Amino acid sequence: MPRRSILTERQKSALFDLPTDEASMLLHYTLADDDLEHISERRRPENRLGFALQLCTLRYPGRLLSSGEIIPEKVLRFIAAQLGLTCDDVLPYAARRQTRQQHLHALRQIYGFKMFSGRGARGLKAWLEREAETARSNDDLAHRFVAECRRTQTILPGASVIERLCADALVAAEHRIESRIAAKLDDQMRGRLDALLAEIVDGNVSRFVWLRRFEVGGNSAGASRLLDRLEFLQELGLSSDILIDVPPHRITRLRRQGERYFADGLRDITSDRRLAILAVCAVEWKAATADAVIETHDRIVGKTWRDAKKLCDARIADARSSLQEILRSFKNLGAALLEAKGDGASLDAATETACGWVQLESIVATAAELTDTMAADALAHVVHGYHRFRRYAPRMLRALNIQAASVAAPLMQAAKIIADDQPYAPRQSGFLRRNSKWHRHLNAQDPDDNRLWEVAVLFQIREAFRSGDIWLPHSRRYADLKQALVPLEAAKASPRLTMPFEPEVWLADRKTRLKNGLARLAKAARAGAIPGSSIENGVLKVDRLTGAVPEDAQDMVLDLYGRLPSVRITDLLQEVHDDVGFTDAFTHLRTGVPCKDRIGLLNVLLAEGLNLGLSKMADATSSHDYFQLSRLSRWHVESDAINRALAMVIEAQSALPMAQFWGSGITASSDGQFFSAARHGEAMNLINAKYGTEPGLKAYTHVSDQFGPFATQNIPATVNEAPYILDGLLMNEVGRKIKEQYADTGGFTDHVFAVTALLAYRFIPRIRDLPSKRLYLFDPAAAPKELRGLIGGKIREKLIVENWPDILRAVATMAAGVMPPSQLLRKFASYPRQHELALSLREIGRIERTLFIIDWLLDADMQRRAQIGLNKGEAHHALKNALRIGRQGEIRDRTTEGQHYRMAGLNLLATIIIHWNTKHLGQAVAARKRAGLDCSPEILSHISPLGWAHIVLTGEYRWKNR
Repeated sequence: MPRRSILTERQKSALFDLPTDEASMLLHYTLADDDLEHISERRRPENRLGFALQLCTLRYPGRLLSSGEIIPEKVLRFIAAQLGLTCDDVLPYAARRQTRQQHLHALRQIYGFKMFSGRGARGLKAWLEREAETARSNDDLAHRFVAECRRTQTILPGASVIERLCADALVAAEHRIESRIAAKLDDQMRGRLDALLAEIVDGNVSRFVWLRRFEVGGNSAGASRLLDRLEFLQELGLSSDILIDVPPHRITRLRRQGERYFADGLRDITSDRRLAILAVCAVEWKAATADAVIETHDRIVGKTWRDAKKLCDARIADARSSLQEILRSFKNLGAALLEAKGDGASLDAATETACGWVQLESIVATAAELTDTMAADALAHVVHGYHRFRRYAPRMLRALNIQAASVAAPLMQAAKIIADDQPYAPRQSGFLRRNSKWHRHLNAQDPDDNRLWEVAVLFQIREAFRSGDIWLPHSRRYADLKQALVPLEAAKASPRLTMPFEPEVWLADRKTRLKNGLARLAKAARAGAIPGSSIENGVLKVDRLTGAVPEDAQDMVLDLYGRLPSVRITDLLQEVHDDVGFTDAFTHLRTGVPCKDRIGLLNVLLAEGLNLGLSKMADATSSHDYFQLSRLSRWHVESDAINRALAMVIEAQSALPMAQFWGSGITASSDGQFFSAARHGEAMNLINAKYGTEPGLKAYTHVSDQFGPFATQNIPATVNEAPYILDGLLMNEVGRKIKEQYADTGGFTDHVFAVTALLAYRFIPRIRDLPSKRLYLFDPAAAPKELRGLIGGKIREKLIVENWPDILRAVATMAAGVMPPSQLLRKFASYPRQHELALSLREIGRIERTLFIIDWLLDADMQRRAQIGLNKGEAHHALKNALRIGRQGEIRDRTTEGQHYRMAGLNLLATIIIHWNTKHLGQAVAARKRAGLDCSPEILSHISPLGWAHIVLTGEYRWKNR
């Protein structure tokens, strides 16, 4: 039987190689006083150095030195220096095996090291089997095992032994979990699940494949298709409780396997595993389909509103010509009446002469109609969407297990009337706010016409889901907000929170900072010393920020890029892979083993990054056909793997010498980039104000000061970008290291100001309409007279104090990654009801925004840093536009997953190019230095690794054989 290999050579090297970086050697190889005493007992220099070397190796990485092993010179020099010896003193030590064995025996006696055998080995194997259930990957489990061996001072066995132990433990854990899930299924449920593979629907697909083909729709037909699937899964009767004791990542892995298997493949696997996959998919798809139903309803409401708005606008436009004629008639009549009054003539005669009484009656009636038309709003026309809602809404309300807060009880009563189709039930309107425009339109309806009332209920259901007043159990997007927040005790224990637990302490600090900041701003205003701005008569005037790029920077850019070699994109990918090994992140979804077909995987990644698709890539390369690429994509490429590969390339690029000229990796900018689409997928909206009627989506990307795009996510083109800023910072390891975050005008709200400040991020948005923004103070009356024209209102201090515990919980929930911060922030900002937690966060945001505006106006360097950071993001957009050469640059995937792979693949490819450029720009700088040319850091800081003119992106994709 062949040896089971679950780790790559690079992963083995990370586990077993001796560390050569200074920080690791200081940590692991610094000898203590008692160590030196034991070492000094050896008489000869070579024995002292050899004994010390064996001691250090047993401590870290925790293994024996192998016969003939070459010790890195840095390690030898570091250990020898502590003993007053030289590296050459170790040479005679390697010649005598007996001495090494005697030293090993002595080390075990003195320090308690033990071999991996006997009872200790059995205990570690049992420990390994328990850990395997929670391990996220083969590499993760191997690292845990090695760490446990070091903790217990057990000498590591060979790499092949560790691989076999970990592989056996992972397989056993997988079988236990599958058996655990299958054991909770009775015979009847097992039969129902297996029937999913045998039953054929829609003429040509199995019920199982039919169930997983769900996506958010945009019309009533799409909603009905989703409800067909949801009702089937509900009738299946499978409870989500069967997954209570299964680790979340194991559930995710089983679901992803189910999404990649076809029915024939599932029939061929073992019973327990097949049933576990089917059960997990049924539970997970039921929750996801319910979410898709709500999202589809959200879109239908939005479409109904847009149609009504269009109709309203069209009628107003049609009425304009009639309005002009009526105004002209009234003008002539008024002029005639005024002339008659001036002459003392009869007003009746003047009226008859001007238009006549009969025509005047017609003019007045037409004017009344035009007045109603011009004053109408879109709500007057939303009733035209009634039949669209009736096709699915009653069924939707019956199928969804909607839970509600007390404030939404009237809405739930109204929804029940629609769901149960109760024609004679009273149509109360208590679910609407007292000042809602709906009341006027509802009161104008015929008492027997309930169409507009039902439309109003369905509109309010959308808003209630958005704000969190109603929710679904077990939902990912629409769960109960209160249950999602971490407990207060856990919030206080969170290491990410830098805010005090007592609101009075925080408020006292902010009051002091506001007082001092206002005094500085008022003083600068009086002296006319605000950089690039002025405050005159209470009005803020801001001048455009001037550039500060050295004149020599452009010449250096041209020279450095002129020194870069022309390179094919395939050769570039292979070179960066040799440096970084990023394909190790793409493990098999079933076995967890890294992909062995590196060239095939690089083909798949290149196809995603260039937006070619697998079919076009198969035509453009001679190494793989479509089916080979499709198999690799299905079983190796998924979101987590792309994110891991991205993190590996980002980390490697940031460690290159050239990257240090651009920053230290603690500042970042974020911005959205629009991508057009030929079809409408889940993350797309039909119309957006900024990009017109062209369908599409945005990729919202975070870029570090070293040009690394460390996070990207797909968002609808129409939504506010601000909630997604924290996703990139808190759901990503690189983002958690950021100290200063820049964003454009669309990237800020008061809630974002609040949360970033409470998590110790310095948030610096570029506010385009800054003069219109107001300052908020605890005591507006005490504001300096020069600034009173800028004051917008008073901070509601009491609201912050009363809601401080929930503020702690909300911020800690975001920091813990329990749910994406954007999901919480969107609920906080949702219309129509903002609960007190959202209002209190808004008050905190107003404080932080006021402090920011003061600092921004007085700190020209801050303005320039933000400008530089945002320019890096804009330059990223240019590179990505150049890379997406396939399909005319359009994103044509219909599913969210497909869209994400396109955007994430493009981001990964751009990052790989940035790594290659950073490396070779560093070599070009070294060549300039050798030539005696200027390479000052001030100019090098203005160079970017985002060029692509030297990269051949098109043609046949040929790969070097390695």
